[in-house]
Amino acid sequence: MQRQPPSGFDRKRAEALAAELRRTTDAEVRFDGGSRALYATDGSIYRQVPIGVVVPRSIDDVVATIAACRRHDAPLLARGGGTSLAGQCCNVAVVVDFSKYLHRVLSIDPGARRARVQPGCVLDVLRDAAEAHALTFGPDPSTHAHNTLGGMIGNDSCGVHSVMSGRTVDNVRSLDIVTYDGVRMTVGPTSDDEYRRIQREGGRRAEIYRALRDLRDRYADEIRRRYPQIPRRVSGFNLDELLPERGFNVARALVGSEGSCVTVLGAELDLVDSPRARSLLVLGYEDVFHAADHVPQILEHGPIGLEGMDHLLIDFMQRKHLHPKNRALLPDGGGWLLVEFGGRDKADSDQRARALMTALRDADDTPSMKLFDDPDEEKLLWKVREAGLGATAFVPGEHNTHPGWEDAAVPPARVGAYLREFRQLLSRYDYKAALYGHFGDGCIHCRIDFELATEPGLAKWRAFMNDAADLVVRHGGSLSGEHGDGQVRASLLPKMYGDELMAAFRAFKAIWDPQHRMNPGKKIEPYPMDANLRRGPDFRPPLLRTQFAYPDDAQSFNHAVGRCVGVGNCRNEHGGVMCPSYRGTREERYSTRGRAHLLFEMTKHGPIDDGFSSDAVHDALDLCLACKGCKQDCPVDVDMATYKAEFMAHHYRRRLRPRSAYSMGLIWWWSRLATHLPRLANFILQAPGLGRLAKRIGGIAVQRAMPRYATQSFVQWFRSRRATPLPAGAREVLLWPDTWNNFFHPAPLQAAVRVLEAAGCRVRIPDVPLCCQRPLYAEGMLDLARRELGRVLDALAVDLARGVTVVGLEPSCIASFRDELPRLFPADERARRLAAQSLLLSEFLDGIGWEPPPFTHSLVVQAHCHHHASLDVDAERRLLERLGGRINWLDGGCCGMAGSFGFRASTYALSQTIGEHAVLPAVRAASHDTIVLANGFSCREQISQGTGRQALTLAEILDMALPPYLAN
Repeated sequence: MQRQPPSGFDRKRAEALAAELRRTTDAEVRFDGGSRALYATDGSIYRQVPIGVVVPRSIDDVVATIAACRRHDAPLLARGGGTSLAGQCCNVAVVVDFSKYLHRVLSIDPGARRARVQPGCVLDVLRDAAEAHALTFGPDPSTHAHNTLGGMIGNDSCGVHSVMSGRTVDNVRSLDIVTYDGVRMTVGPTSDDEYRRIQREGGRRAEIYRALRDLRDRYADEIRRRYPQIPRRVSGFNLDELLPERGFNVARALVGSEGSCVTVLGAELDLVDSPRARSLLVLGYEDVFHAADHVPQILEHGPIGLEGMDHLLIDFMQRKHLHPKNRALLPDGGGWLLVEFGGRDKADSDQRARALMTALRDADDTPSMKLFDDPDEEKLLWKVREAGLGATAFVPGEHNTHPGWEDAAVPPARVGAYLREFRQLLSRYDYKAALYGHFGDGCIHCRIDFELATEPGLAKWRAFMNDAADLVVRHGGSLSGEHGDGQVRASLLPKMYGDELMAAFRAFKAIWDPQHRMNPGKKIEPYPMDANLRRGPDFRPPLLRTQFAYPDDAQSFNHAVGRCVGVGNCRNEHGGVMCPSYRGTREERYSTRGRAHLLFEMTKHGPIDDGFSSDAVHDALDLCLACKGCKQDCPVDVDMATYKAEFMAHHYRRRLRPRSAYSMGLIWWWSRLATHLPRLANFILQAPGLGRLAKRIGGIAVQRAMPRYATQSFVQWFRSRRATPLPAGAREVLLWPDTWNNFFHPAPLQAAVRVLEAAGCRVRIPDVPLCCQRPLYAEGMLDLARRELGRVLDALAVDLARGVTVVGLEPSCIASFRDELPRLFPADERARRLAAQSLLLSEFLDGIGWEPPPFTHSLVVQAHCHHHASLDVDAERRLLERLGGRINWLDGGCCGMAGSFGFRASTYALSQTIGEHAVLPAVRAASHDTIVLANGFSCREQISQGTGRQALTLAEILDMALPPYLAN
């Protein structure tokens, strides 16, 4: 019988527990509605609102938290990266989030090839530390940049290179654990002498070990008979690790228990040699089934990674415009295998790959083959494989897809046969799914277009899940090969193990957790498969009138904020842009995922029941830099900058905004006034006492130096200059005088005029003062933005109809025209034209094939976030390559300024933290003769104020490269 969490755990009891936790721990104790909403979902189809959240600062905090929960009879759920796909990472329990503080590598012993880590340690942090000793931790899921080792231990995670090093369980040496009833111990392999010593000491630990040995002896024969002998058997408990031939390994028996038995406080892990060189061979086959048939032969050649993909995955990527350059690298075929070899050096790894190529040429069904020598190209291809989840979610023209049957595993020799029958099963149920995964280990990933919002759809889904389980068991496989059982597959475990072993599983859990308080309802005695659905038949979100159109989400804000699939890429701390506020705080609520979950909960009316008035949602979004990094880096295109603007527009309707919204949001209006008396404006803003007072009044950080207004704006300069004579047929362009460069720093726009004329263009500017109104978006002042953008469309209507190109220098302006404008004016043809006809300077020059003069200086380039997210960065790369010189593109993410964000008093400190994460140190490290290139005014201000270096725009660098007679 299913045992539910203790009844009557109402908010009064919860607050009593919270009060005790605040008295007895130094942890962050969060039992408010916003925090509970934040942790109500994981990467699965499920939703359960927790009792509260605890963020421990120390291991002692964890132990004290468990003690308090025990006194209050509260269930407990230990959480890592929150990426679980089977539902094991959400529950009606006290959630303990290890990832903010308990995330360190404690030690590495290169001689013994071991590491000690805290449970919140991110996998890549350990791998980076181990690489200094030519070692690595073998299992590496695609979430390696942000998943935690505690979560990997809970799930028994694997990854691409498990063919080289096995599952997590195979790499665990010992675990420091604590039980719900408060017993702390270190567990691992247990010799007979060790067992006798434990029994002599007596107590609860002796009782546990005695019960485990009795369990082992009672069920040993059945364990040996029923456990599939395959690389990826993740379903169930690892009772086979208790067998004598496995060394009665209690630590490894607990790996994969999904937090349902004990809480892991630390781990000692085995490390393996990291191949010094790697070679990637890509094989193209007629279809994925023929590719799978070749897996056994390929494994004989000892690859360290063997991944597969089918044609649907590539088709979905094409429809979503994902990785076009990467996909072009694939050899011909309708199914592919990515085979990676390791070696002592590149010659060694290449030789191993070529040996396989020779063998395959002599085999039946010879594939197309491509051996890659360029490490950058190899990275691009691995990104194609790692994009599997994002590529199969929210595909245009397809029904929405879900996890549920996403990681079954069979013997590698049976992958081809299994996939053929599995495809037939999908067709019989009228389901569709792209197939990809760890073919070398027999583990297949997919997201399937289940219909979960209707009762008939649920009945069909349950029937499919039962038939799929029968299929995988018939092939000698495991219901889960990596993601665990959780709630979604737990009720199917009897098909795989039978009644006798299910009794053993229940006994194993009871030994550790007799009160059934550790992640109850998951893995053993589970909630029904179709209970606690995030979007089940009872989900009826309200219809909301919105400022923006949402064409990719059926014009629904509710659908848009439900895009997040919980994979957690926004918690990546290195590379890309997303998500700067998470990198600066390590707070879930300030990640793209966290904000998306809060917005979803706001529409669901759960613990957040005040809609757009919610302070919890506002506080999370207030620290969003609107950098738009998520629009590019998120695998499912969550666009938090737009959602933030939408929310703020509703939240502040008929109420006053913060002072900085009026000082910075209305900067165009203030600047138009200041340009009449720029010296007076500068005196007011720069004078020590007066400037400080002005900043305080405007809600601006007193530490910030305010940029000076130019004594002559660009527009004034342009209207007073004598135009360069050009041929009658010269290409006409409209140069956009953005607010920052026009009023504060005209030199880049002046340089752009000279460069465009040197490229044979006739340059004009708008006849009337205009602004893209980007500062208004971040503040959610959308009514005013729409009014002013209407003026832009009116003023440019004739030029747009004539096909004139609008060229801009400021990436945020062009991004406004390309992104926000069409969604504010979805039915206006002029808006579509402006979106199509507005180009960044680099895009325009690259598009007309202009060849810049040679320029041999070294450059370090900081790409503006909006450039990265919405515009063509590759156009600028191509232009700079033609320019010449040594170019270092920074990959440190957002600079932290982000328009008004870095100027606001309330966010100045975080702005600096984000800047110091990577960008500012990289600029300081650049040699003095290296030129810093940054097109964004915000980037240049942050670099200037944070390093003393003056960055230049592309226009200024191109202008410097022009011959003197053209530059003048």
